[in-house]
Amino acid sequence: MPVRTLRTRIASAAVATFAVAGLLAGCAGSPGDTDSGVTTLRVGAVTAPATDIVEAAGAAIADGYEIELVPVSDYVTINNMLAAGDIDANFSQHKPYMTEFNEKNGASLEAVQPVYNFVIAFYSKTLTDIGQLPDGATVALPNDSSNTARALKLLADADIIDLAPGIDPYTATLDDVVENPKNLQFLSLEINQLNTAYDEADLVFQWPSHIAALGLTPQDDGLLTELDDRFALQLVVPSAEAESPATKALIDAFTSDEVRKVIDGNETIEAAF
Repeated sequence: MPVRTLRTRIASAAVATFAVAGLLAGCAGSPGDTDSGVTTLRVGAVTAPATDIVEAAGAAIADGYEIELVPVSDYVTINNMLAAGDIDANFSQHKPYMTEFNEKNGASLEAVQPVYNFVIAFYSKTLTDIGQLPDGATVALPNDSSNTARALKLLADADIIDLAPGIDPYTATLDDVVENPKNLQFLSLEINQLNTAYDEADLVFQWPSHIAALGLTPQDDGLLTELDDRFALQLVVPSAEAESPATKALIDAFTSDEVRKVIDGNETIEAAF
């Protein structure tokens, strides 16, 4: 399928470097390696409301543990940091994205607890109804396979495109688009670059946590919306730590009343526990 480049140059998002990650690791050491007898668990998150959830979990963590929020600027770096042991857990992704990362990088990360579901949507700066989508429109999609498939499935469910017969829509790629009656031009970008496309693309797929920076919400501004349990945001740890006491403490904290209050106060998400 055609892929069109925006006229405006899209700047790469700043990424956290492994030098910074190394400093964090050097400061904290492994879980339980503290003089005070309190185990510090470093949990990475990319943006609100995930960062808010981590802080709420920190207020609820059991005695003997504390949570240190480690803000990270992108989704690849945060998984690399977890795989390298520079953080102890992360809260930034759904299970299909994590699975794709494991397969591509030979990593062993494990999703141990779904925490919240979120409404995903397509947005437009110029359109007020999806029926106005013009011939030859530019549609900006995330470039990782799990979110590409999610976006294509949403378009197919709205009868804007057709996917190959028999294809699992959750694995669809641009090559599986067999009918494209509006001659849509697809633009693939990193999730944290999609907001930049909003000014020039006709239709942009985006997570609510990122589109909020433009003052938009899926409930008020989404032209196509979807809520699918398989894409719930998950607490993720190294597979070797999935059954550890520290992970159990994290799970208890991330499913606490304190976390539920934060979720209930945000209209774009709902609890998955």
